[in-house]
Amino acid sequence: MNSTGKESRHLSVRIDCPVDDVYAYASDPANVPSWAQGLGSSIEKIDAQWVAESSLMGRVVVTFAPRNELGVLDHDVTLPSGETIYNPVRVIADGTGSEVVFTLRRQPEMSDADFERDAGLVAADLARLKELLESAEALAPN
Repeated sequence: MNSTGKESRHLSVRIDCPVDDVYAYASDPANVPSWAQGLGSSIEKIDAQWVAESSLMGRVVVTFAPRNELGVLDHDVTLPSGETIYNPVRVIADGTGSEVVFTLRRQPEMSDADFERDAGLVAADLARLKELLESAEALAPN
């Protein structure tokens, strides 16, 4: 067990879509349930806060970075316990496509198995984002 909480793992996916399109879709909180199911199966805005329902974490408040031109998709997830987890995410240009990089940070007292489980959930979310955006791109008129 790593009790320092300072270990990080960078998980990424290349998406064959322009960076502006990827950022526009991924930065819209209303789209979260369609691709980031690890964060929540539903999300709604309640009193200026985004509240997600997660089967793993329960009802959480998600605070997203303001829209920006740098591709920053950082977000804080406040758990029912009041603990807040910071999640750094970037969308960067990669030729005519994009790369989405999520930095998974091990939380204090998190077991190796829990860290690996979280890494698997993030990887699945990124794969879902890729699939959604590339299939939408394939269906778009030329």
